[in-house]
Amino acid sequence: MARPKKPRDRTIFFPWERTGSIVARLGLGRARPLAIGGAVVLGFVLLGMRERHNIGVRSTRATLGVVAKGVDAYRADHEGKCPASLSELKPAGYIAFDPVDAWGRPLRLLCPGFENPASYDLMSDGPDGVFGGLDRIE
Repeated sequence: MARPKKPRDRTIFFPWERTGSIVARLGLGRARPLAIGGAVVLGFVLLGMRERHNIGVRSTRATLGVVAKGVDAYRADHEGKCPASLSELKPAGYIAFDPVDAWGRPLRLLCPGFENPASYDLMSDGPDGVFGGLDRIE
């Protein structure tokens, strides 16, 4: 009579069936879910940073639009002359807030402008705060 095979008498093993692997000995079998969870958290952090930047750009563009209307109204009332600085617009009632971008830096008014010599250029230095930098917002 043939003896029945025990479950341990297998001759073919899949890699995950071996008991003495390095992964099992070091306890790294539980590290994979932690690594995946860390990658997901890192992804959310990076998306949040990008979205915060985009919100700042959109907010600054909206502020530039309102301040440009105030500068246009000032120029219409003062025979086409630009204000000496944007801080003149708030006390005169052309705008209701301080002309700063989303990062707390004052907006720049160049009159006459580089791009519009007959008019003015209104811009923000952008997130890095460098005058004329590549991330400026006009």
